[in-house]
Amino acid sequence: MSKEKSSIAADCHPCVIAQTRSACRFAELTEEQTERIINVAKAGLEKSKRVPLLTQHIIRYVADAIIQEQGESPNFDIYAEVKKKSNLLSLSYAKSFQKKIDASTSPLETGMQIAAAGNIIDFGAKGRDSLNLDEELQLLDKIPFAHYDLDIFKEMLGNASLLLYICDNSGEIVFDKLFIKEIKREYPNLEIVAALREKPIINDATLKDAEEIGLDRVVRTISSGSVYPGTILPETTEEFQRLYDSADVILAKGQGNFETLLPIANKRLFFLLRIKCEYMASLAKVEKDNLVLMQG
Repeated sequence: MSKEKSSIAADCHPCVIAQTRSACRFAELTEEQTERIINVAKAGLEKSKRVPLLTQHIIRYVADAIIQEQGESPNFDIYAEVKKKSNLLSLSYAKSFQKKIDASTSPLETGMQIAAAGNIIDFGAKGRDSLNLDEELQLLDKIPFAHYDLDIFKEMLGNASLLLYICDNSGEIVFDKLFIKEIKREYPNLEIVAALREKPIINDATLKDAEEIGLDRVVRTISSGSVYPGTILPETTEEFQRLYDSADVILAKGQGNFETLLPIANKRLFFLLRIKCEYMASLAKVEKDNLVLMQG
């Protein structure tokens, strides 16, 4: 008899467990509590052999189970402290990166590189112990693109009326803000809407996080309705779905959005991210740790 095939790639199973352990450390759970949460993740992975599930569903199960263990309200933010720190640290670098953009002979491209490289601020793909944020921020403008659909992106922006910009992580949104300012400068007639998560999950950015760094003062911001580290379109708000359908260009930041939107991608959709695992590298056909701007 053949084994049941999981709807979640086998390569992702160890990462889900590792991410679960990392979340438990962030929440400062005991070993006994951590084992209970790991069992939640394992049960979700087992369920994915019978029901179509994504890793994002499992990470939500895990987050909800941790919050329950802590006796907190459903909207409790496990990563609140580290999100605030990453926003503040990124803001401390914003002026120097703005100067690099202003001095660049290709400011849009420089802004894009900084925004893409900022995608390293991901405590799902990298745990607190393996991410030296200050060191990473010093290298933002030095990381290469391995896949770069720039010409078609600029051509489509030039003919577009509406750009939907789907954000990813806290800290990273500081550099999205710089990039969006440059897009607005080069395409003054373009309407831009930035979408953020509905409720806290890992260190993904919510509307509250966007307000803290002033993104809402640069561009219209909305909640996508997503409670996952990604965008599962049928589980977003009607407003977001209308914008998604009507946007001339969609720019989706980060690995979670890449995973969840790739199956429905079309030529309007561009992914901008840093590839952080071998499985995603194989899907993107690039080497791990490189940047991609990829038309769907």
